[in-house]
Amino acid sequence: MNDSPKVSIIVPTYNRADRLEGTLRSIVSQTYQDFELIVVDDGSTDNTSKVIESFPTAQYLPLEKNSGVSKARNIGLACAKGKFICFLDSDDLWDVNKLKIQVDWMENNTNSQACYTDEIWIRNGVRVNQMNRHRKYTGDIFRHCLGLCIVSPSSVMIRAKLFSEIGNFDESLPACEDYDLWLRICSRYPVLYVNEKLLRKYGGHEDQLSRQHWGMDRFRVDALDRIIRGGFLQSGQVKAARDILTNKCRILISGADKRGNQELLDKYQALLSMHQE
Repeated sequence: MNDSPKVSIIVPTYNRADRLEGTLRSIVSQTYQDFELIVVDDGSTDNTSKVIESFPTAQYLPLEKNSGVSKARNIGLACAKGKFICFLDSDDLWDVNKLKIQVDWMENNTNSQACYTDEIWIRNGVRVNQMNRHRKYTGDIFRHCLGLCIVSPSSVMIRAKLFSEIGNFDESLPACEDYDLWLRICSRYPVLYVNEKLLRKYGGHEDQLSRQHWGMDRFRVDALDRIIRGGFLQSGQVKAARDILTNKCRILISGADKRGNQELLDKYQALLSMHQE
């Protein structure tokens, strides 16, 4: 007899006690209930533990020190028992039918390794429209993911067995760790797009990674360099990835030159020389 849940939901959190309750409430209120909830507290110093006490079915994994969202998610993955994996950032909310719709999609498309949904963006309390560069695609989306990450971690459902093939989140990346993961997935497999707004994604607050790190393309370039040198991309994928990497390197070189940062200037000039044709 198999008592494992169908879905494992991993919620990394750090000092977001003021928002965490709403996030967890959107999970426990799902119309689909065959899931386990794993909350990884990445060294919070606020009353996060008190909030989680209100959700007795959640597995609470407190870490002694803040180690970053990648490590928190990876710890959650190590404990997950579900056939499907979902992530939900602790400042986002799910539609009540999110799990049911995605489970149906994955079970009706047994060859698909992952799917993601549309989303509603709320910034500083105001709904905003996504720009065209954030447009969603379905199927072979690798080239569409090279410029920036169009897949929100909170919107995905992934077959758990896929992580044994592609690896987990890269803990060396302080940001853009999701971009790196989606490139590894999308370079190997088609990804289905569920054209329904099943996620409310909140932005504008000070603790977002995009506000803590300048020059996010630095991390995207690192991810691109690794995936190109990994040796498993097809020739057309290599060319597309190199085109984006060299363009980003040129922009970073210009910025490093203006700031007089010789270390970064040397790094990106070397990468440009290595990858440009």
